[in-house]
Amino acid sequence: MITPILQFGTSRFLQAHADLFVSEAMKQGKALGPITIVQTTGSSERSARLAALAAPDGFPVHVKGKKDGQVVDEVVQVTSVVRALSAIAEWREVERIFAGEAKLVICNTADKGYDTDHEAGSMPESVPVSFPGKLVKLLLARFRQSGEGLTILPAELIPQNGETLRRIVRRLSETWRLEDDFLAWLDEKVLLSNTLVDRIVSQPLDPAGAVAEPYALWAIQAMPGQILPCSHPDIVVATDIGRYEQLKLFILNLGHTFLASRWMAAGLDGDMTVKVLLARPEMREALARLYADEVVPGFAAKDMGEAAEAYVRQTLERFENPFLEHRLADIAQNHEEKIRRRMGGFVDWSGAEAPTLRGMLRSVA
Repeated sequence: MITPILQFGTSRFLQAHADLFVSEAMKQGKALGPITIVQTTGSSERSARLAALAAPDGFPVHVKGKKDGQVVDEVVQVTSVVRALSAIAEWREVERIFAGEAKLVICNTADKGYDTDHEAGSMPESVPVSFPGKLVKLLLARFRQSGEGLTILPAELIPQNGETLRRIVRRLSETWRLEDDFLAWLDEKVLLSNTLVDRIVSQPLDPAGAVAEPYALWAIQAMPGQILPCSHPDIVVATDIGRYEQLKLFILNLGHTFLASRWMAAGLDGDMTVKVLLARPEMREALARLYADEVVPGFAAKDMGEAAEAYVRQTLERFENPFLEHRLADIAQNHEEKIRRRMGGFVDWSGAEAPTLRGMLRSVA
């Protein structure tokens, strides 16, 4: 079967986001087509998901929570994935699909997915170590086979993720001394769009599937000649997606990091979830006060006050979702870097006095 969408990453997030969107759109004839998923690492834990991801009857995504005050509790069977491969064990097949079959690439390779520190100094004969290295080698194969253009939609939670990945891919191509014609093709025919993904996916299901909240957003920066995976109510295509990035990073993500700090400082139960922490009146009050006194005024200074107030209300509803088990220990991973990126990013962007946020920044200076 031809799969015009090639997805790198098997995460529960992608299962409940891109894979679910495409599955729903396919039923209405509004999708580019089915998906081949590629596992980029040799993780035995994730290898166990591969067969289940491509099962003929699909895999379940349990969507539950509150949306606009109404309870949502439904299981959706995702059937958009028809093939699942390992980049390590099935590189030739991955290369065949990438070079001649794919029209669109989606990737989500975790926080350190763009790291090329351990990549070889020249393009290896075998499978490159890093995801950008794998991408360069696959792009070269496509260039040499057909030279057809390609759209790539990164889903990593990195500001300007498309531009960032483009810089890394080009730098690695130059380091590997690839031909000038390839570099020109890369600049002219390969579109790497900035995107923002937003959905809380709190836990995996075994062997495949996930539990997710009702809220979802996929904001994609519009580019001439761009190919999209599908038409879906939760996909927004706009020339500037900066406002969506700022709302998510500086309200939802910042709020998560603030709660993780309070949880760590109080020495509370290691398995505590966001909803349990917010059931403590002093914790919810502290978060609400932070939003009202420091965050919303910062957005207001950028003429985004009303949008921020609406997003805060929505965020608190999402945080208090009675059905999701969103562990603070998971949120607290890479905590100091998150403080710098979220608290520091907000202070730099807004210029707000924000004494609480600046105090958290000093703690990791």
